[in-house]
Amino acid sequence: MTNAPRGRRPPHGAPVIDRAFALLGAFSATRRAMTLAELSRATGTPPSTALRLARRLLHWGALERDGGGRYVIGLRLWELASLAPRGHGLREAALPYMEDLYEATHQHVLLAVRDGHEALLVERLSARDAVDVLYRVGGRLPLHSTGVGLVLLAHAEPELQDRVLAEPLVHEPEGLPVSPAALRRTLARVRQTGLAVAERSEPGPLLTVAAPVRGADDGVVAALSVVVPASGAEPRALAPALRATARALSRSLGSPRAS
Repeated sequence: MTNAPRGRRPPHGAPVIDRAFALLGAFSATRRAMTLAELSRATGTPPSTALRLARRLLHWGALERDGGGRYVIGLRLWELASLAPRGHGLREAALPYMEDLYEATHQHVLLAVRDGHEALLVERLSARDAVDVLYRVGGRLPLHSTGVGLVLLAHAEPELQDRVLAEPLVHEPEGLPVSPAALRRTLARVRQTGLAVAERSEPGPLLTVAAPVRGADDGVVAALSVVVPASGAEPRALAPALRATARALSRSLGSPRAS
């Protein structure tokens, strides 16, 4: 939704629900608490309108106030989000298998689903001394430069692949450009081998190996990965446990191929 100029009514009048969602959508991992003035500026909503909407969202439980009086996301949204079958439901089914894989690696085990042009991290199991990563549960990951993202992109519909490949692609935070032709070859290799392998240098040298998780119609519903320090790590050593875990989880979700 295009933000309206500050202090003016949006063209044709934006629906109230759109304005409310805009207020909620202004929060992010780097902006977890905001004053009313900050909410107003972030959404281009007049202060009086932002106040009225914030009060309604507070009453419903979508927003709360922290100790300093700033607005934060409320627990009611977490309660509703827990009902999402592609989020909490998948997480519940996957956790026992992820725990087995975690015991085999004692680093990071990630579970992600695709949401549009990004991967959404549903769950992460991590050892206290595991290599540093930039991913948090509920956070979004690029499809073109993460292990889980490559798996999800490789099995997405061709039209979406074309749209992603047409975008300017860069590995962040390294700032390295990604060749669309090389990425197409990588996606073909992921489909052929059933594994995605990605090496990154930030926030530290790490290696990711990821595999697809299939649902009852044999479509890829999620991606499972392990993330380990790059030093001394071998994808071939990680692959058997990862394949077995992804296959077992797919079988529990009713995948005929996994059975």
